[in-house]
Amino acid sequence: MSVERPAQAIIGEAPSFLSMLEHVSRAAPLSKPVLVVGERGTGKELIASRLHFLSDRWESRVVKVNCAALTESILESELFGHEAGAFTGAVKQHTGHFERADGGTLILDELATIGLRMQEKILRVIEYGEIQRVGGNETLNVDVRIVGSTNADLPALAANGGFRLDLLDRLAFDVITVPPLRERIEDIMPLAHAFAINMASELKRPLFAGFSPRASSALLRHDWPGNVRELKNTVERSVYRADDDRKPIKTIAFDPFDSPFELRRGETARPSPTSTSPIHDSPISARKTPLLPMDLVRRLEDTELECLEAALEKARFNQRMAADLLGLSYHQLRGRLRKHGLAARPA
Repeated sequence: MSVERPAQAIIGEAPSFLSMLEHVSRAAPLSKPVLVVGERGTGKELIASRLHFLSDRWESRVVKVNCAALTESILESELFGHEAGAFTGAVKQHTGHFERADGGTLILDELATIGLRMQEKILRVIEYGEIQRVGGNETLNVDVRIVGSTNADLPALAANGGFRLDLLDRLAFDVITVPPLRERIEDIMPLAHAFAINMASELKRPLFAGFSPRASSALLRHDWPGNVRELKNTVERSVYRADDDRKPIKTIAFDPFDSPFELRRGETARPSPTSTSPIHDSPISARKTPLLPMDLVRRLEDTELECLEAALEKARFNQRMAADLLGLSYHQLRGRLRKHGLAARPA
């Protein structure tokens, strides 16, 4: 549960991400508690570690605890330690993470899963710097900076009685919010290339040939609900599945469960004999209002214009990135922008 190594390299140039890193740099020298919040897979643990390694405590130990992985009784013993004989199986004294992190940093991951009784004990450590081992009477003084991380809405949880307001006040001296990947579109391809190169190395391949324009467009268009973790898994899976490592990746394996063969899920999944005929389920026959007659040329031009405007907006008018989103070359995009009178907009 403890890690003592320099912070990993962080990849990102999106304005929202750089702003967050500046926030980390300002908060790092302090000894006060800090909360790192964000959606799952955004890299909260990496940011929490960065707070430690940029602080004056960087030469001391950083201890990480996944609070969700432990029951309350085990978590108490792990955090505060226990004396020999404190409970069945406690044959010798155990040093807890607060003691081990003395002079350094304790990272409490999945902070929102901690029970109210344990929250009260943690509050005492923050206020007085004192702990007692389970089953012991001796009061020990510790100097520990606490960094909590969570994807939960702690203020809402506290308002509903699921988290102590006084503890939230102490922990939230400052709150660092890690932006989701959908707000870091500029970072998707640099991250994807870094993950791909690492995976190619792991597979002992001599090189990574890159992504095809269509694959790059697919990566940029995806919403990434699982954020950087999902991107990493997707890219590594795609590299591993590639048939020819000398050619650029053409297919992105977003869904590992995707298969032409569906799993049988019991009798309810079988089509009913009285079900509607397939011809009535087709998209064409299901339309209530016929599309024809239409001006096909005008309709296609309108659709192209909508796609161009959407790509430019998502790419924050970065035309090279907008071209990748649309699966076009930069010069192809420029030609279409001129055609629709959009070329004069910000590049």
